[in-house]
Amino acid sequence: MCRIGAIKSLQYTHPSQALLLMQSQQKGHDNSGFAMIMHDLGGIFESYKHLPTLSMACTDEGLKIAEDILHAAGFQRVMQWVPETNPEPGLDINAMPNYVFETFDYPRAYKRSADQKEKEELLLDMRLKLRAALEENEQGFVYSFWPDVVTLKEIGDPRDIGTYFNLWEPDDRFTARVITAQCRQNTNYDIVRYAAHPFFLQGYTALANGENTFYLKNVEFQRTLHRGYIGFESDSQCFLYSLHYVHRELNWPLSYFKHVITPLPFDDINRRSDKEQLLAIRQSLAHLEINGPNTIIGVMPDNTVFTCCDAKKLRPVVIGRSDDTVVISSEVCGINEVLPDRDWETDIYPNEREVVAISNDLEVHRWKQ
Repeated sequence: MCRIGAIKSLQYTHPSQALLLMQSQQKGHDNSGFAMIMHDLGGIFESYKHLPTLSMACTDEGLKIAEDILHAAGFQRVMQWVPETNPEPGLDINAMPNYVFETFDYPRAYKRSADQKEKEELLLDMRLKLRAALEENEQGFVYSFWPDVVTLKEIGDPRDIGTYFNLWEPDDRFTARVITAQCRQNTNYDIVRYAAHPFFLQGYTALANGENTFYLKNVEFQRTLHRGYIGFESDSQCFLYSLHYVHRELNWPLSYFKHVITPLPFDDINRRSDKEQLLAIRQSLAHLEINGPNTIIGVMPDNTVFTCCDAKKLRPVVIGRSDDTVVISSEVCGINEVLPDRDWETDIYPNEREVVAISNDLEVHRWKQ
């Protein structure tokens, strides 16, 4: 069973807190990796929130290929952060030669006249182009190319990965207000970097604890919906693509995402005032329904964080909070580690028919299906 978690805070938070959140759930570690996505960046990235940052692991040749593609497209690098690594003997980590976190300014034509959506489509196309160029001989892995977002994924023991990247000691240079993390890959498939949760697409992040037994049905449909729905190295990627499709492409409220992935029984739908809409969803988007034991954590482009469960709640999730921080975890021991002094009686255990969302002022919203 995967272990997942999210930290959303009014203060900038260091990734060491995400490592603590994962370490306390170490019985789930199988040394297949650690991955995290950071939104709403602080530290050295805080001044560049409006510009896209490339997060990539690659060979020397892969770095040259990627930079040549970006420069040919008119992107100009304005900032580069190279994490100091600690390759001490005995660490269980399958390290890449280079870890790239570079912030770029947009091509001149886009700075002059492009609107926000045009820039967002450009960034997606560039990420897809980079990924395709680096796939041969595994020259590199492109995780995100987006403003105010940084992604790190690596194969190995999560504790050793934290040691390798010097992430156990907090500092104020590498921080964010939203961090999602997972300490185990989906071991139903090959252990590859792209298969590690969280998954990211155009401002949306998703990670899951469990499995999706409607994976093949989802994949066949999603491949026809959008050019960005690729890879499918894990069945949990389908959750990200459905979230992106429902909220960005169809422009529906987040609450309807739950109606798409775990639709209500017909008897319940027929008693609803919005039954026509819900019946239309069941008819037109039946291939986005999911099944099997799973819990989903997601981050929206506005940095809203949410969680929801499968229709039978076969995987656990809990939400704890303090005055300035909310933590979502697949196990309560994770929250105990990060927020030991909270009021435990206010912890929330979402049920199978609701979405719990955390806004940027840390207000908790609970939407019943």
